[in-house]
Amino acid sequence: MIELICVDVDGTLVGSSGDVLPAVWEAVERARDRGARLAICSGRPAFGLARELAARLDPEGWHVFQNGASVVHLPSGDTRSTTLPREAVERLVARARETGRALELYSDTDYTVESTGERAMRHAGLLGVPFRPRDLLSLEGGVVRAQWLLSHAEEAAVLVEPHEGLTLSPSTSPVMPDTAFISITVPGLDKATAVHAVAAEYGIALERVMMVGDGANDAGVMRVVGVPVAMGNSEPEILALSRHHVSHVDRGGLIEALDLAARL
Repeated sequence: MIELICVDVDGTLVGSSGDVLPAVWEAVERARDRGARLAICSGRPAFGLARELAARLDPEGWHVFQNGASVVHLPSGDTRSTTLPREAVERLVARARETGRALELYSDTDYTVESTGERAMRHAGLLGVPFRPRDLLSLEGGVVRAQWLLSHAEEAAVLVEPHEGLTLSPSTSPVMPDTAFISITVPGLDKATAVHAVAAEYGIALERVMMVGDGANDAGVMRVVGVPVAMGNSEPEILALSRHHVSHVDRGGLIEALDLAARL
């Protein structure tokens, strides 16, 4: 039996409409009735829409946000978070102001963005939070993750720029297909390390964990869990890493994955 099912958000739980198919929640209930734990495993932060989705998947459980930088226990608010060095944050802010690129900084419970551009505004809507541009360095608490919001034409150049002491993880969202998201965390911290921590909290072996995803930032988890499952809309790397393939997010691929867990 699969004891823990980890679910990416964009392109896995949430489709191109920005919504979750109603039948997905019925499949979630079936999985929970079988005794499986479910966990969000997303690049999104632990507030706004992602937190609402996590609470609906498993209100009493641990969830992975910020590409593994935030591991949060919903009922208690306990976290397993790692912050970026202050000097690294200041370098990123200086580069954003110099280049005019949209940069976001995140804590466990809030975020800042200075850009007043249309891309940053749309992303606030995607996160399910008000759009309130302010000084990047006004964020209270430790910065657990930074993120560039870029056009696809800018992505390759930014990925090869020096980001000393930091790890860059590109991702996409079907709701903002014109945008490249580049998540920035400390080295050695990703969705894989976070899923390992969640499984340890539950006392579940990684062999009994399923990961359902579609993007490059899911690759690390796919390599360590017992049952990696790729959505039909997955990037080629994810398709190659997965033991099972299901349908496109808009055609109920996650429902297939959740029901598959019952047969393994």
